[in-house]
Amino acid sequence: MDLGDLRKQIDSVDEQIVSLYEERMDICKHVAEVKIETGKKVFDREREKEKIARVKSLTHNDFNRTGIGELFEQIMSMSRKLQYQLLAEKGSMGRLPFIGVDSLEDDRGRVVFQGAEGAYSQAAMHQYFGEEVNSFHVDTFRDACCAIEEGSADFAVLPIENSTAGIVNEIYDLLVEFENYIVGEQIIRIEHCLLGVPGTRMEDIRTVFSHPQSLMQSARFLAEHDWKQISLPNNAFAARKVAQEGDCTQAAIASEYAGKVYGLEVLKKPVNQSETNSTRFIIITNQKIFRKDAKKVSICFEIAHESGSLYHMLSHFIYNNLNMTKIESRPIEGRNWEYRFFVDFDGNLADSAVKNALRGLRDEAQNMRILGNY
Repeated sequence: MDLGDLRKQIDSVDEQIVSLYEERMDICKHVAEVKIETGKKVFDREREKEKIARVKSLTHNDFNRTGIGELFEQIMSMSRKLQYQLLAEKGSMGRLPFIGVDSLEDDRGRVVFQGAEGAYSQAAMHQYFGEEVNSFHVDTFRDACCAIEEGSADFAVLPIENSTAGIVNEIYDLLVEFENYIVGEQIIRIEHCLLGVPGTRMEDIRTVFSHPQSLMQSARFLAEHDWKQISLPNNAFAARKVAQEGDCTQAAIASEYAGKVYGLEVLKKPVNQSETNSTRFIIITNQKIFRKDAKKVSICFEIAHESGSLYHMLSHFIYNNLNMTKIESRPIEGRNWEYRFFVDFDGNLADSAVKNALRGLRDEAQNMRILGNY
């Protein structure tokens, strides 16, 4: 038998597989109708485990056993997604506990930012809310979240990612710890300056203060000098410290605006290595709201610590034609080598495709949370 004949046999088998697949999907539609009528959940984990074990037992060698297991995992995953779509068409998806609003503008709203006068967070706040915003500042990111929790602030502005240094881990952890939601974002260009008290010379400097990420972003410049580097919680804190102590052996890496606020001299600018260095700030609140024109959704979830779990979660974006723009992971406290995943994707909570994907993710993931739509 030649290759052509063998390929014809494969084509014949493939045609049968396609026909049987479509027949199976037709039956799944009826299953969905029964579940809609009875209120049963689409995802039955134990039933699927039993099904996979049964079809694997029908094979005759280990290679086929593994292959059939993977194949039926995919078939059942596609069946679930079909059922979720039918649930959406029948209006059985349920409502998400978020309210769409036209804007976040509210003259009574109060905004908190981390740092001191002259911080990049303050600049991001002014760009988003305007110069006349009613605001105050706190020392730490946690303090900002607590200010919302206790009611002294309605919104907080927090840095979540830098284009050079990457994510701010603490912010991701605080998003999980506190019941806050992302309602906006603001990206600002970062241009770090080396600041000193007036009259300071480069050769006088012995110590440089700044935020850890700013030190990282300026690593090439700092490598040219034998200076002690000390981290502070905020760049503006560093500028304020240098100004208050008036010591020519000390310098700060911060913004030019921070230098003006504290009367410091710009010794060199920029000192960060990337000309396109930018930081993304998020605006959070404890209200479950989203702007009606929001275009990005952020979620987090945990999954079973087993092969294929993450793939099955991400497939919900594929089947609903949603563009996933970012994924990050953070360790789960108390569970060594297990991780919580954070995902950003394009969409609005009012979109049917987004609702469909979130329904599937909620049913199949562990502790899935919507972090915001903005």
